Amino acid sequence: MAVKVLTDSTSYIDAKVREELDIRMVSLSVAFEDESFKEMDIDNEAFYKMMELKGIPKSSQPSAIDLYNEMKSVVEQGDSLLCIFISSDMSGTYSTAHIARNMVYEEYKNVSIEIADSRSNSMQLGFAAIVAARAAKEGKTLDEVKKAAENNIKRSRFLFIPNSLEYLKKGGRIGGASALIGNLLKIIPILTVEDGKTTILTKIRTKKKAMSIMIDKMLEDINQYGLGEIVIHHINYYDGAVEFANMIKEKINVPLSICALGPVIGLHVGPGTIAVVYYTERDMR
Repeated sequence: MAVKVLTDSTSYIDAKVREELDIRMVSLSVAFEDESFKEMDIDNEAFYKMMELKGIPKSSQPSAIDLYNEMKSVVEQGDSLLCIFISSDMSGTYSTAHIARNMVYEEYKNVSIEIADSRSNSMQLGFAAIVAARAAKEGKTLDEVKKAAENNIKRSRFLFIPNSLEYLKKGGRIGGASALIGNLLKIIPILTVEDGKTTILTKIRTKKKAMSIMIDKMLEDINQYGLGEIVIHHINYYDGAVEFANMIKEKINVPLSICALGPVIGLHVGPGTIAVVYYTERDMR
């Protein structure tokens, strides 16, 4: 009996990586006033053009049926499953997954499904799923696979600079960064995700300086705890991501990739956002 890994679309794991590691994915959705889409069914370019025309849509979690179907497809093959999802403070996906698991347990006896709360999103979630899937490929038990994901969460950090706090404010995802509202013109906030919520790392006067501070924080963590992997995120701002990647390469010669954030996180954080996600070899928390 093998162990499989299921995550959600806000992890934004590259399709090739998902295929190589056999990572399953269930989609969150976005809804404008006149139409809705599963996040995995609309490309970023089309979505952000649509958002310019129609305004900020709403996002929604996967249905219990969608989650049930994904879980069922694994356990009916005789495999066990680790589910790891977007922070329970940001979405009801984690909670609904427990409902779906109970539905599966009513139908299938002696199956094993574990559910983990990533306490984040984007590749901070994605790296936890990837590390778990690698452990599963190595033949680790379900408990060991879940532990690998949880250990990665303790070792990862997500730093980002939104172009505006207006999207976080409208989407209700402002978290501990609410103190910045009303002072948007004077500062560039560097935000992070801690204990499942958006919060402030620090406040800087210029975007260029903010990018440098993010790199300094990353290098501080790497020097203290070692380095696992790094990814650069952007929201409809590829040129800015390339500039940020080049700034990092001037400081440290390591492999890194650029990954666009999709509709669900994009609508809450807003176009023009730049971010870095990385994890270390040893626990930061």
